[in-house]
Amino acid sequence: MNPLKDKSHYPITVDSVIFGYAEGKLYVALIERKIDPFKGMWAIPGGFMEDDETAEETALRELQEETGLENIFLEQFHVFSELGRDPRGRTITVAFFALINSDNYHLVASSDAAAAKWWPTYQIPPLAFQQEIIYSKALSALRLAMKTRPLAFELLPKEFTLTQLQQLYEQVYNIKIDTRNFRRKVGKMEFIRASGKKQEGEKHRPAMLYHYDPALYKEFSKENFF
Repeated sequence: MNPLKDKSHYPITVDSVIFGYAEGKLYVALIERKIDPFKGMWAIPGGFMEDDETAEETALRELQEETGLENIFLEQFHVFSELGRDPRGRTITVAFFALINSDNYHLVASSDAAAAKWWPTYQIPPLAFQQEIIYSKALSALRLAMKTRPLAFELLPKEFTLTQLQQLYEQVYNIKIDTRNFRRKVGKMEFIRASGKKQEGEKHRPAMLYHYDPALYKEFSKENFF
C-alpha cells in the first residue's frame, strides 16, 4: 500500500448545536468567548480536534469543557468548509446537533468560555466565526428529524396533553398551528393514545392526557408524520 502523498492539511474543528426544550420554549446553548479571535462574542460550543480523537470525542470533550454538558447523544449533520470563517486561517468544521430537556441540564462555563447560557432559539445574538450558517443548518436538521422520528416524545412528560404536543411543534418550526387541524391529524395516529386520565390542578375543564406507544409507532407510515 502506497502512503498518502503530502497534501494541504487544514485544522479540523467540531461544533455542537444543542437545542433545549423546557416549559413550552425552545432554547440553544451558546458560550461567550473569553479569548481572541472574537473575544466577547457568543458562539456555538466547539473547538479543535486533537490528534488522537474522533470527531465525536472532540464534540463531547468540548461540550464538557465549555458548558458542563455531558452524556448527550449527538447527531452529525454537516461538514462546513467555506473560506473566511476563521481569521487565523482555513478550518474544516464537523457539526453535530442534539435536542434535550434543558430543565435537566445546568450550563457551567469553563475552558475558553467566559459564560454559558440558554438563549431563546429565535432571539440569538450575532455569532463568532460566521456560525449563523451552521446554526441555520442545524435548525433545518432538527426540523427534518422531528418530521421523521418520534423525538417529541422524549421531551414531553410520559402523559401529556395535545396542547403540550402542539406547543413543542410550534416552537421547533416557529409557526402557529391551527389547533383543529392539528388534533385531526393526531387523531389518525394510533401510536398517540388517550390514557383515560385528565390533567390535574386545572381550575377549568381539565385536558385529556395522552401517551406515546412506541410499538404502534413502528407500524406507522412516517411519510406524513406532522
